[in-house]
Amino acid sequence: MSFVMLLIVGAAAGFLATRFMRLDTDVPTTIAIGVLGALVGGLVLRVLIAMAGWMAGFVGAVLGAMALIWAWQTYGPRR
Repeated sequence: MSFVMLLIVGAAAGFLATRFMRLDTDVPTTIAIGVLGALVGGLVLRVLIAMAGWMAGFVGAVLGAMALIWAWQTYGPRR
């Protein structure tokens, strides 16, 4: 993303964030809040997506094992 685009997106994000939080700031502070917020939010989102991917695999493995146990108990050999 180019520097100008980063400033535009940061200004928009900062404007919305300062309005939602009812904070009265000047334009450079609003842009700084938006740009830094985008960097922090992007980092947090990447970590959450990575964890969600790992957790989704774990949940899928547990559900698959449960389905296998069910199938074994339902259709497996009788004792």
